[in-house]
Amino acid sequence: MPERDRETARIGAWAVRASTADLVIMATAALSVIVFAFVVAFAPHPQPERAPSDAHFHAGLIISDAAFYDPDTMTAVQVQRFLEKQQCSSDDGSPCLADYRQDTPDEPAQYAHCAAITGQKAERASSIIVRIAQACRISPKVLLVLLQKEQSLLTHPSAYGYQRATGYGCPDTAACDTRYFGFFNQLYNAAWQFREYTVGGASWRYHVGKVAIQYHPNAACGSSVVDIRTQATANLYNYTPYQPSPQTLAHPDVATDCSTFGNLNFWRLYKEWFGSPLVEPFPPQYDGCLNLTGGTRCTVDPLTGL
Repeated sequence: MPERDRETARIGAWAVRASTADLVIMATAALSVIVFAFVVAFAPHPQPERAPSDAHFHAGLIISDAAFYDPDTMTAVQVQRFLEKQQCSSDDGSPCLADYRQDTPDEPAQYAHCAAITGQKAERASSIIVRIAQACRISPKVLLVLLQKEQSLLTHPSAYGYQRATGYGCPDTAACDTRYFGFFNQLYNAAWQFREYTVGGASWRYHVGKVAIQYHPNAACGSSVVDIRTQATANLYNYTPYQPSPQTLAHPDVATDCSTFGNLNFWRLYKEWFGSPLVEPFPPQYDGCLNLTGGTRCTVDPLTGL
């Protein structure tokens, strides 16, 4: 954050006639003012709290709202080029995402969640990603990272992975719900769900503020209280409700019975592919909607919530 403007003082010229005693008094007063002005100008000001650096994983700040909610970060052409650059191989003959196409359905507008989508024939994966991102106001970068984090679809696609592309409807303790199978279906419902977390805010288990978060589905592995700083970070925890343990962070390439990597991998992939996930385009003293704080733009249609 930029520091507050420092106070400055200016002493004008005094042009008065006075006795010698008066001049001494006036000179002393002038010197006092100068000293006071110097002290004010150069005294240290309290520093505002700074956001954590992106050099290390911070459980409470995985990604900024600005990075998570901006749907205009990539065009379909840019996503297609990005997919084509991936080192992609498949063991079962499934196409790479750069070559994947499917017929997509119509989706009606969902209040405060997603705008309407018109289906297309043989639509490219890159187009699907961007159109869903635009409709639900989620960054296409976030959706790309989600596809890789959940099923390695960008580098190692499979028929199994396309059916469960974002892990939507696949809880840790039960089988996947087949109603949500399919690439478009998975991606749309994940984006919709992120909007649901955003609309619900504090009503969800993981929200902005201090929340206990487990290290693993097995509660015996422990937990710690995390100060969640952004709604976007809360979304990730509602979707994948575990944080990496201190042991996992210290040795991220070693898996134990209490290791989880989901949110750590999200952070690592985003940072590797797109740079810092903590970037905000405007200083925080500006209106929060400029940085999509809480996932909201400056202009919201009161009838649709979009």
